[in-house]
Amino acid sequence: MAPNEGAGGTTAGESASTAARPKRVRTGCLTCRERHLKCDEGLPECQNCRKSSRACKRGVRLNFIDTQVKNPPITPPTQDWDVAFQDESREIASEYRGGLGRYAALPQETEGAPEVRDDALYQFSSGVMNTPTLAPQQLPSLQQQPLPTENMDSYSAVSQRRPDNSREQHVRSADNTDSTFTSQTIPPPPISSYNNSKQTLTPPSEDRGPLDSPEELLFMQVFVEEVGLWMDSLDPYKHFSRLLPFESLHEPMLLNAFLACGARHLALVNPIYSEDKALHYYDDATTRLLEALQNPNRDTVICATTAVILNVYEIMSERPLQRMNHIAGARALIKECRWTAKTLGVGAACFWINVGMELLSCIRFNWQVAWDPDLWGVDMDFSREIDYGREEGWTYRLMYIVAKIANFRSSAPRQAESTQHAEQVRLQNRFNEWNRLKDWIDSWNEASPRTLRPMGYLYPHQTTSKSAFPEVWLIKRTSIVARLFYHTGMCLLAQTHPVLSTRTPEMHDLQQSHAHDLCGIVAHNKDRGVASVAIRSLAIAAECLVSRREQEEVLEIFDRIQKETGWRTGFLHKELKEKWGWNNEEQYQQQQQQNMAAPMLSMQNFPYPASSLPPAPPPLSLNKGPPKGIINPILRNADFSAPSHPYQSHYIAPLHLPTQQPHYSHY
Repeated sequence: MAPNEGAGGTTAGESASTAARPKRVRTGCLTCRERHLKCDEGLPECQNCRKSSRACKRGVRLNFIDTQVKNPPITPPTQDWDVAFQDESREIASEYRGGLGRYAALPQETEGAPEVRDDALYQFSSGVMNTPTLAPQQLPSLQQQPLPTENMDSYSAVSQRRPDNSREQHVRSADNTDSTFTSQTIPPPPISSYNNSKQTLTPPSEDRGPLDSPEELLFMQVFVEEVGLWMDSLDPYKHFSRLLPFESLHEPMLLNAFLACGARHLALVNPIYSEDKALHYYDDATTRLLEALQNPNRDTVICATTAVILNVYEIMSERPLQRMNHIAGARALIKECRWTAKTLGVGAACFWINVGMELLSCIRFNWQVAWDPDLWGVDMDFSREIDYGREEGWTYRLMYIVAKIANFRSSAPRQAESTQHAEQVRLQNRFNEWNRLKDWIDSWNEASPRTLRPMGYLYPHQTTSKSAFPEVWLIKRTSIVARLFYHTGMCLLAQTHPVLSTRTPEMHDLQQSHAHDLCGIVAHNKDRGVASVAIRSLAIAAECLVSRREQEEVLEIFDRIQKETGWRTGFLHKELKEKWGWNNEEQYQQQQQQNMAAPMLSMQNFPYPASSLPPAPPPLSLNKGPPKGIINPILRNADFSAPSHPYQSHYIAPLHLPTQQPHYSHY
């Protein structure tokens, strides 16, 4: 081997030449790069710029190249996936100074493009979107408030509004029963932000770090710890309080919907906050949603999820009937995504919160459920095992049964048939249907896992709380919700028997037993996550109470729930007092005497044949029931296939529907 050769075969001269060659630097100034000189990276000026008296420019240079993207001549056919090509280079270049100017102007394509009206962007603070026509029962328009707003299951404003000039830190108490806020300064949003929805818009799908605004952080914390708490009461994955907030960091539409609900809840539980900020975020999220609905390439999952959250905001509003932009829209988008009880992930979370809210409203107003429970896709085979610890599946089954009971209750006939035979046939059919529902809910109670039943049960004389109701202790939140629905269903069945009056011993005992257990669950429960179900269930049970002490305690429970959660309960005071006869002392005394005499009635006065048609019902004075209901008028046309579907002026059918759940569905 020659003396001047190394072990690798490289000569010493070549090694010296390589070592003397200057290395390319990546952080030099732009001036040296333009002059094709090596920059020594000196600061604040490099040596080359200092010698030549040039400006030493720093930064990163991006070169934009106008690339024409055309559809491929052949697209392989397939049934499993679709391919769409989209040029986003101009959108990316527009984020940089001078980037878009390097592109040639695109020709304006008007042929075949969807028409966008000048009034497409509404200010929703003062108006209501078009709502479906209610048929066959012709009801007044929503702007005329067809139903008393004080009777809606909603949040309520808690005293007079004050200027929003302070921020309060969200602190949860140790017993998890109340929310308190300590004052700190929080800057108000710009005055023009409520009238200019474009002011705070950021490009969709833009990645951002953690929330760095004190106001946004506060509102998101309130949503996660208060609103999302009850929205996830039936979701084992806790999408609304644990998963979707992270998804919202790069989805401004979803983020603003979360912030709107958080700000609205804060305004309800603390009078120092006004609803202005909540309206600002609500309007912004609504504007973004309407814009997205005009894009056929939109993300349908994000749109449907946003509509569900905005629906929750509307229920929290002080006057929900004046703000019904998304109640029907959320249902229509859920159906568009083909989400049912068989869906997993975020689709299941949105489906059950939407169905659950409708079920509570139908129980409240004696309506029929608009979405036929038989089309939900619930597995009602009680012999099929569900994974241990997954009580949500059993709760879904119970909600199906309660929905069927609600439909049975609302369809009670108010007029007799034309002939006695037709009346007997109808009575026999309803009698059989009642027994079928009763057997169904009893079978659920017997087949459900032990974790859905009370862990502890103390009679009133065994407790130190001085409550008139037993102390019923359930461990899991899902178990509490399931038990509330169970007792509610049993109370409704006792009130809707087609033959026996509620004053017969059998129906009276059935009603009183389940009403007391239901009141006992709510009276001793400290979980704010079940408040929405507890209010409606407690109202049904309270109608059955006959003791003045029990009635007074129920009113105190409603006051406590409103103070802790913001849910409106004041209207229930008036309804229940009228039901109990408190407004008329003489009427109250008569009702008390009738209630005391009810258990003494003999069953012989109400024969109950087992193998023949049941007898004719007792006089109407002994069997008064709720008025005949109608199909939920709010959600009756909540389907984009209906002529008067939601989002009438904005909706364009999407090109792609979700075939599988998004990546944040399971963790």
